[in-house]
Amino acid sequence: MSSTSSLVSSTGPGHARILSVGAFRPQRVVTNEEICTFIESTDEWIRQRTGIEERRWADAETTVVDMAQAAATEAIEKAGLTPTEIDAVIVATVSHPYQTPAAAAILTHRLGATPAAAWDVSAGCAGFCHALAQASDLVRGGTARHVLVVGAEKLTDFTDLTDRSTAFLFADGAGAVVVGPSDTPGIGPTVWGSDGGQWETIKNKRSWIEVRAAEAAGEEMVWPALEQEGRQVFRWAVWQMAPVAQKAIDAAGISVDDLSAFIPHQANMRIIDAMVKQLGLPATVPVARDIAQMGNTSAASVPLALHRMLADGQAPSGGLALLIGYGAGLSYASQVVVLP
Repeated sequence: MSSTSSLVSSTGPGHARILSVGAFRPQRVVTNEEICTFIESTDEWIRQRTGIEERRWADAETTVVDMAQAAATEAIEKAGLTPTEIDAVIVATVSHPYQTPAAAAILTHRLGATPAAAWDVSAGCAGFCHALAQASDLVRGGTARHVLVVGAEKLTDFTDLTDRSTAFLFADGAGAVVVGPSDTPGIGPTVWGSDGGQWETIKNKRSWIEVRAAEAAGEEMVWPALEQEGRQVFRWAVWQMAPVAQKAIDAAGISVDDLSAFIPHQANMRIIDAMVKQLGLPATVPVARDIAQMGNTSAASVPLALHRMLADGQAPSGGLALLIGYGAGLSYASQVVVLP
């Protein structure tokens, strides 16, 4: 004999949107001139190659979770919520210095959001857009009502200041959004993917296993700082990410003329300019260029740029913004959102 039973599936509101944005920018401003005390370069060369004029570094005592907490607190307050109303916490990061537990679990406790579900996303500079996609699906599916999404990085802990290819790039910071239910579409379909065949183009110099083996052998310990094949990554981003962004626009059922802002990962000003040109963005569409003041903050760069554009009045509340993150993996993700 056999018996059958039925499961009750969760149902959500059908739509989700970003309710609010928060950010944390470290106080210390580091100029190109200061960077050039560590490497042989010039302010002019760094500006021409990357568009970076300065960046922010957190102090030695400030952690990834500390920065995430500051950004998250602002986002939750702006959403008009209390931490106890957060059902899930997702932190996108590659610089939390513990394999486990997740930064999200610690953050959830710090915020007073327990027993919210909590986990980290490791997708490099595309991490925030990956986490945003997860949050949207959680809300739309009814698994959670309010989801906190944070991109937080302390990349200076994993930066080799003697490496001329990366020393001037990386910085610290955190950005956060609260995602909740909506009566109308607020987060478009996500276009995402990866190319693991190019994983070595952005990676740590050594794995932790290699660090342990070197220490056991009495060899000089090499810290697993970040390294990248700059030219290869540049070509990949310039020629392959604009089509991804266009697919996100098409998936949202809009055209470039409907956009109120373009907020790409802040990796390199020349990559941003190339994407603007390939997408055929009208000159009237504001483009995030937070990299000039913040450098490359990996998973934190998109929410930080989003926060700056709203705070400075560059992008209007209720307008449509195209987001795209891309980087280590090589991973990428893009979606169109309604600005909070």
